[in-house]
Amino acid sequence: MLNVHLKVESRKRRHLRVRKTVYGTSQRPRLVVFRSNLHIYAQIVDDTQGKTLISASTLDKECKQNIKRGNNNKAAEVVGQLIAKRAQAKNIKTVVFDRGGYLFHGRVKALADAARQGGLLF
Repeated sequence: MLNVHLKVESRKRRHLRVRKTVYGTSQRPRLVVFRSNLHIYAQIVDDTQGKTLISASTLDKECKQNIKRGNNNKAAEVVGQLIAKRAQAKNIKTVVFDRGGYLFHGRVKALADAARQGGLLF
């Protein structure tokens, strides 16, 4: 149990280090990724107003239709496509990517690549 706690604390420290430089504005909001053991979540946040503009996750009805499990690369791709589609609908084209302290690998990379293919620039 102690080992899991250390991993979470290390990720949070890395995330705070990344957040010192990654900041979302109205013109270029921040795309945030959060991974849990069962699901993956993405939000587009305007840090100047402190508001979440768009969110998508494997818990959304649109995603649940296309996936069996929420913790694999396929699910991350679906969430990335969904967040890009919702961003295009709100006329958001460019974002700053916040990997949330996770390595840019696996599910995080799959989500980012799918969002890029969906039309987001970062």
